[in-house]
Amino acid sequence: MFTGIVQQVGQVQAITARQGDVEMVFATGNHYLDQTQLGDSIAVNGCCLTVVKLFPNAFAADISRETLRVTTLHAWQVGDRINLEKALRAGDALGGHYVTGHVDGVGKVLSLHDDARSMRIRFSVPRLLGKYIAKKGSVAVDGISLTVNEAGDEIDHSWFEVNLVPHTLAVTIANIYRLDTAVNIEIDIIARYIERAQQAGST
Repeated sequence: MFTGIVQQVGQVQAITARQGDVEMVFATGNHYLDQTQLGDSIAVNGCCLTVVKLFPNAFAADISRETLRVTTLHAWQVGDRINLEKALRAGDALGGHYVTGHVDGVGKVLSLHDDARSMRIRFSVPRLLGKYIAKKGSVAVDGISLTVNEAGDEIDHSWFEVNLVPHTLAVTIANIYRLDTAVNIEIDIIARYIERAQQAGST
């Protein structure tokens, strides 16, 4: 479990094909991996990955074909910047919202413009995900916990808008977003449980 509060910006250091799937190595910067052990979970652009190897200031994770299929990881290249967050520990502050690290789908940047000192960004998502994203609700974009300002639907997609304050732009990869940038989307876990409860109640 994560909070959507990015702790560090890292970088893709190596990508190696492994019998149909992929091993990736991520550089993290000095001391970020202090107290990290093999088997720990780290969210990389919102995708929960398991640490399988530890190096000085870097770690490796195995990326399954399913993860490659449903996230942006299939398109990553060496040198790409990434958001990092370690798994939530008992007693840690919950500054964002509950994020599982289970990416629901891929969206893309539709528009960006300055909004006072913030950046207002509109993202498109598949219509299947759009029904779970509501105004003033929470959504994770590349592992960043964000509040939805507006949300709506078009014929072929849904969309939502967020405001990124200067601090968020400074400490995440959101400052490199451009038109059509692909992003990992995770809907609020509460929406999943509400839908399941409604389905169960109607049977």
